[in-house]
Amino acid sequence: MSITVLSNYRFPTRNFGKILSLSIFLSAIFMLPASAQEKLWRTLTVSGRGVETISTTLSQVSLGVEVQGKTAEDVQKEAARRSSAVVALLKKRNVEKLTTTGIRLNPVYSYSNNVQRITGYAASNTVSFRISTDKAGTLLDDAVKVGATQINGVSFIASDEAIASAQKQALKKATQDAQEQAETVLSTLKLEQKDIISIQINGATPPPPPMLYRAEAAKANFADASTPIVAGEQEVQASVTLQISY
Repeated sequence: MSITVLSNYRFPTRNFGKILSLSIFLSAIFMLPASAQEKLWRTLTVSGRGVETISTTLSQVSLGVEVQGKTAEDVQKEAARRSSAVVALLKKRNVEKLTTTGIRLNPVYSYSNNVQRITGYAASNTVSFRISTDKAGTLLDDAVKVGATQINGVSFIASDEAIASAQKQALKKATQDAQEQAETVLSTLKLEQKDIISIQINGATPPPPPMLYRAEAAKANFADASTPIVAGEQEVQASVTLQISY
């Protein structure tokens, strides 16, 4: 039996420092004291929810003018005349965030014996604005009288200031809810809360405002009585997630 010695073999000394550093690092991890390991791994994650209800004092209104006629020039002029009257009324009533949302001029077709012919044109102008809900009904009636032919929608919203305040309250409630959940769980298990490791705010935004109706103003009878507009309430919701060590 013979033993061969590789006298010319060289240990890769250039990697020795890296291997030694890695070994020391791994040893340090596994040799962490129990208290440090508990702080790393013993955590509780809870999510709290907060809801704040506010009154919807404003109405977001979309209305417009639509005119049909034989020539594009005639219908465009008539639509512009009526739209100008509607906008003048809205400005006089000091509506908020008055914006033009659409201007259209389209041909009107008829079909006979599978043949398509242009029989006229339709022009429409649409605007949107905000107004106090208690004034919305009367304003809609007056807008129809001066030329509006379409009420495309009315939705209820709260003021920007009320929403901002409600968002803060909803976040506060969500945080308190998460904290109370954590305290209940830990006290039941006879554990002690230590540090809050992380805080995640999942948002505090109101839901889309409810739509009241969508209809053509020309089909409604506004002469007999004022259009009733009744507002409601809006919920602002928030969610907060806490990670707590124990």
